Amino acid sequence: MNAKIVKRVVLATAAVLALGAGGAYLYLDATSDTKRPGSEACTDVIPADGNRADGEAICTTIDALTAAWGRGDADAYGRQFTADATYTTYIGSHYEGRSDITEGHRALFEDFLKGSKLSATYLDLRFLGKDAAILTGRGDDYTGGKPKATELSKIQTYTLVRDTDGVWRIAAFHNTQRQNVMERFSFLYSPATAPKAEK
Repeated sequence: MNAKIVKRVVLATAAVLALGAGGAYLYLDATSDTKRPGSEACTDVIPADGNRADGEAICTTIDALTAAWGRGDADAYGRQFTADATYTTYIGSHYEGRSDITEGHRALFEDFLKGSKLSATYLDLRFLGKDAAILTGRGDDYTGGKPKATELSKIQTYTLVRDTDGVWRIAAFHNTQRQNVMERFSFLYSPATAPKAEK
């Protein structure tokens, strides 16, 4: 077989493999919506056996956080955190303390995130005693049209505590970017890895 034919066969094979991989990626992406996008109202996830007043106070803190982001108000955003709070972004930046969180967001609101808003849905609120709670949900920042609940690309965990003045504040925040294609592939390859809500 001459070199020209071998080269053509190799190129044709590479093209077929690339098309197949591209098609597989598009399929996985198109079928990767979450089955449990969450509730758009934080108050919907307050547990029935929990303290309703504290649940509503926690939701008020999250609403104030969202409103401050929408105004680009770093000081109001920072006030929703405890003095010693931690904040981990989806790219791995880790802020320590209210001042660090506030100043980091001041810079973000003036640059990368200028004019953006937050969209969120809520999955679960659990109380860990009378002065601590964990709120989980999905979220994203956006400009322009608000994304649909199934399009939110981050999973967020808020650890909230009743602060010394009695106000519920965020003591720790963790934001994880959802890798929808990788997640869908893992569920297809090993169905038992899918969370109950996604089966």
